[in-house]
Amino acid sequence: MSSDTAVLDLCSALIARRSLTPDDAGCCDLIGERLSALGFTLERINAGGVTNLWATLGENGPLTILAGHTDVVPTGPLEQWHSDPFVPTVRDGVLYGRGAADMKSGLAAMVCAVERLLARRSIAGQLAFLITSDEEGSARYGTRYVVETLKQRGVRPDYAIVGEATAAESLGDRVTVGRRGSLGCNLRVNGKQGHVAYPEKADNPIHRLAPALAELVATRWDEGNAHFPPTSFQISNLHAGTGANNVVPGHADLVFNFRYCTESTAEDLKARVTEVLDRHGLSYEADWWHSGEPFLTGPGKLIDAVTQAVQQVTSHTPALFTGGGTSDGRFISPWGAEVVEIGPVNDSIHKVNEHVLVADLPRLSAIYETVLDQLL
Repeated sequence: MSSDTAVLDLCSALIARRSLTPDDAGCCDLIGERLSALGFTLERINAGGVTNLWATLGENGPLTILAGHTDVVPTGPLEQWHSDPFVPTVRDGVLYGRGAADMKSGLAAMVCAVERLLARRSIAGQLAFLITSDEEGSARYGTRYVVETLKQRGVRPDYAIVGEATAAESLGDRVTVGRRGSLGCNLRVNGKQGHVAYPEKADNPIHRLAPALAELVATRWDEGNAHFPPTSFQISNLHAGTGANNVVPGHADLVFNFRYCTESTAEDLKARVTEVLDRHGLSYEADWWHSGEPFLTGPGKLIDAVTQAVQQVTSHTPALFTGGGTSDGRFISPWGAEVVEIGPVNDSIHKVNEHVLVADLPRLSAIYETVLDQLL
């Protein structure tokens, strides 16, 4: 297998496995075989139907983690795909398939980078892979569970590289050094069902909710900072009514989400929402869910190493980015590690005809290898 096709071949083999969340579909077995041949010690830290691979090499010195996920989102309408999403297909220099960008190319590039590095020399320090099959799902028994388990053993990482698709237009044009936190709520506002012709005998929860909702939408939650935009409040679902046009509903259901920066906390946002709801006299039930705290990796050895590696491979300096959705970096950063996410172009992730440039695969792997050369 030539170094030019090694990443393509491994990425294609991973795409061919239908690893819909939380099914790993044998991806960790394939990766584990490659890592075992390099001398890594493999451990499965599985729970809740989720496959988690923790593979380690070395016993002393700083610990660097290469992190990623094997699971993918559903394909969407198959008739809109130009080829079977689980049959990796190369057309005009582009590799198509579900997971091509998010993030089987990142995993393949990492494995091949380590293979080349270890073929040249031994490492100084510890190297680990943390791979899960539950990043796209609930994430309860994936990376979060592994981190909790390893914390109890006293394991503490120094650096972590997450292979998420982070580039905007070309490989290496930006790397993610932080993420906003995510806080959501399923809110039910209670009223009293009745006939629309007799409003005095009913209590319309929509009418009660409306003024409070207007205040929440208009609120400026914080001003952001040099690294993050202001915290955002967005409603994703709003439903009420029985379907009949002459019935006041008995309740109204609302789903909303905060993507919040380091200027706010989850507890503060909850308290401020609760104050608004209570002040408007609502009878309600709030089911809050918290997907992760915001994190930010400041200047240091990891960002320097990644920046220099990108410059060396692509000849341009990456922008340091903190936008986008959540990732498993939200579980690794509070563990004590400096975290940077870098991977292929992300414009096709979660879409039909997901793809990655074939030419970017060895270049991405070269970036990972160059970073590891500096850290290890």
